[in-house]
Amino acid sequence: MQKKNATVHLLILDPSQNDAESLVSLLRNSGKATRAHRITSEEDLEETLKAGNWDLLLARDLEQEFSADDALAMIRRMDKDIPFILLTEQESRERTVGMMKAGAQDTVSFEHTDLIVLKVNRELAALDERRRRRVLESHLREAEQRCQLLLESSKDAIAYINDGMHIYANQSYMEFLGYDDIDDLICVPVLDTLTPESQEKYKEFMKSFAEKGEDGMTMNCTARRSDDHELNVTMSVSAATYDGEECTQIVLQPEHSDAELEEKLRQISSQDLLTGLYNRQYLMDALAEAIANAGKKNETGALAYIALDNFMSMKGQVGISGADLLLGDLANLLKEQAGDDLALARLSDDAFSLLSQPCDESTMAGHAERIRKAVEDHLFDINGRTVQLTVSIGVAAITENSPKAEELMARAHTASAEVRKLEGHAEGNGVVVYNPADFETLDQSNSVEAIQKALEENRFRLLFQPIINLRGEGEEHYEAFVRMLDKDDEEVSPYDFLPPTGPSDTAIKIDRWVILQTIKQLSSHRSRGHDTRLFLNVTAETLQDKTFTPWLSVALKAARLPGDSLIFQIREGDANNYMKQAKDFTKAVHELHCKVSISQFGCALNPFNTLKHIDTDYVKIDGSFTEEIQKSDEAKEQVKEMVKSLQSSGKLTIIPLVENAGVLATLWQAGVNYIQGYYLQAPVPEMNYDFGDN
Repeated sequence: MQKKNATVHLLILDPSQNDAESLVSLLRNSGKATRAHRITSEEDLEETLKAGNWDLLLARDLEQEFSADDALAMIRRMDKDIPFILLTEQESRERTVGMMKAGAQDTVSFEHTDLIVLKVNRELAALDERRRRRVLESHLREAEQRCQLLLESSKDAIAYINDGMHIYANQSYMEFLGYDDIDDLICVPVLDTLTPESQEKYKEFMKSFAEKGEDGMTMNCTARRSDDHELNVTMSVSAATYDGEECTQIVLQPEHSDAELEEKLRQISSQDLLTGLYNRQYLMDALAEAIANAGKKNETGALAYIALDNFMSMKGQVGISGADLLLGDLANLLKEQAGDDLALARLSDDAFSLLSQPCDESTMAGHAERIRKAVEDHLFDINGRTVQLTVSIGVAAITENSPKAEELMARAHTASAEVRKLEGHAEGNGVVVYNPADFETLDQSNSVEAIQKALEENRFRLLFQPIINLRGEGEEHYEAFVRMLDKDDEEVSPYDFLPPTGPSDTAIKIDRWVILQTIKQLSSHRSRGHDTRLFLNVTAETLQDKTFTPWLSVALKAARLPGDSLIFQIREGDANNYMKQAKDFTKAVHELHCKVSISQFGCALNPFNTLKHIDTDYVKIDGSFTEEIQKSDEAKEQVKEMVKSLQSSGKLTIIPLVENAGVLATLWQAGVNYIQGYYLQAPVPEMNYDFGDN
């Protein structure tokens, strides 16, 4: 399934349509799919707010009939959760304070485009979190209602206590202790339901539970029913919440001999059979709990991933049974070094793990270094043969900001792999602490250098996605995409990491690399009898590059490729921002018999204005419309009208992001010419789609 960036529905309050267009382009260039509406009056804003869901309002702090203050007041009056950012002409602390007190999220100078992007990203992320929280709260309420029903109908005797007093008990619990009515039990101390001998035992037990906080702790005691009959019971306790307040859940069961067996089974299920250490499942559960504790109690912890260096070659030398003996001896050595404070588990054949909370990464790194040295210095005796081992250990911190258990384990694993990249550690045998800043995706500080290096090292890849004629006319069209392999060999788009304002020469280099490589591949592909045409995306920088079309002419002649086999695709935002350059570019490539397409169409405030100036052959409607026509009839009609208008002016229309068959009937009825999306084929390295199937 294609990963989609959610479309940002943007409101703009700005007396200048050109400035409003520049804001839309700014967000689109920063990677945000954006649909915008420019507010023209108080009535317009009110109707717009009532008619749809909006994600953000950017308001210019300029003198206008309907001011930014009025817009903010309306959002507050209508109680809409729409982040509001004021774009100021000059910095004023008093103005910022006043607007934020009135409910705005922030203010920023209109000239500081980089800050605008950062603050917009922050507010959209916060909005997404609030929306998700509301959904989760709704699910939580539903879950609590279901839990209440389950509690009421459960055969287990369950009660909730707070400060030693009953605050809830289900029917089974009341029957177990001989009470007819919940009101008779509420606020009765738990001690009053136990015999005097068990009361002291209960106090010690609850004190131990408060200190350890281990859910499922059990105690055998004697309960006293309301009719003074006594019952030997097993009481188990867990932390819980009831009506939003923290409390303790107790479960009473008749005492029986299976408790010891159940405990034994629980221990066995959490053990690695070969080494006797905890197994992977236990460790992952404990790690998930540690991450949750870090979030709730702000209690840091640390995880270490211990990878055995060159284990497979070692296994080949000592055999399978020898490897088992080696792992057993290593486990004993690790147990000695870890002591009682660290949870030690075996994750796989050649990996172990340490978990500790409370702890920090530097303390864990100290433990790891001690363990690394102990393993390096130890001589393992396997069937009379001396074997030496080394380990590479990666350490990751557990904080309130940590990701899920699987991802945190991946961080520690990544750090352990980084050991081999250290100078003098090609065979491993070291400790590396995971620093998120070192492993995060490219940012503006290193992106240009990384892209340049990838170009030099030939770490760019081309992918092709078919564009299908919905009328079944058998044409062969593909769109070419470029992917860059990052340092972890993950595919990323190099364009995503270019700073929004340049530098232009890097974007031009990427464009030219893509065009040159696709021309070569297309020439080879067409020589095998295919009449294939390619859509090639070009950046705003290439639109402004006056040397591009002469270079393209030479490249086409060298590849003996006709110009009409290439369709250059310009983003709508770039076409609007560089209208004159885009117009000249279009004229120049048309002289080479190439075609032109406008992509992301329909997101500008006045999209058809673009087509008055740029003689485009194809128009690719923005993918956000594809998503919306599946949700609303209004969007369907909007797309139909758009397609009709485009075709009446002689433009061929393309709809992207077609991901299921359900949308095809609507697109057919709308008269769309071409479709593209994962439903047909994902982007792949070869032009291998069978157009004959359509």
